[in-house]
Amino acid sequence: LNCLDWSLLTPATEEMLALAEEVKGRFQGDPSFEYSLAEINAEAAARLVQNGKEPVMKEEARLTATIEEIDRAVGIVPRGAFVKTPLGSVHENRHFEGLSLAEAKKLSSYFHFTEPANLKNKTLLEKADLDPSTDFLDSLEHDIPRGSWSIQLEKGGTVVVLRSLLWLGLTFYHVPMTKQFGYVYFGTGEKNLDLPFML
Repeated sequence: LNCLDWSLLTPATEEMLALAEEVKGRFQGDPSFEYSLAEINAEAAARLVQNGKEPVMKEEARLTATIEEIDRAVGIVPRGAFVKTPLGSVHENRHFEGLSLAEAKKLSSYFHFTEPANLKNKTLLEKADLDPSTDFLDSLEHDIPRGSWSIQLEKGGTVVVLRSLLWLGLTFYHVPMTKQFGYVYFGTGEKNLDLPFML
């Protein structure tokens, strides 16, 4: 709220995500600031009024929706860090000891940590080489547009860093041969819509 008082954000709803897509530009820095969608997108505001909803969005709700969108789009984990049981539940893999350096340099060794979308479209022949316990998520190598990830080695090859070019400011790290991995986002909260023209 003010760098001294902190509170948890409520989970994002589908309605909040749809409204946040209409709002463009940078954040104001005030959680109570209200965006009037009538000024931003008259068509979207008219649809909301017809559905009996207020065409106004608070910055706090936009922040919640943006965080959710970033997590869904570029929240990633190394291959094997999580396993899927035969009953369908997903658990942290206690036997995961990190990727080898050779594997850590490949984009195919990292998965989106969200409900898979592309995996369902694969043919049986493509699925034949996949291990259902570890390869149950979408791989980064099939992301559209191609080239939306940058892989670099830091500290003399002891840390692998992936940076998203779609959400500028997102950095994922993994220390090969260890369980250490994670990601952090320091950005403006704006998706890089010009990426297809930059590649």
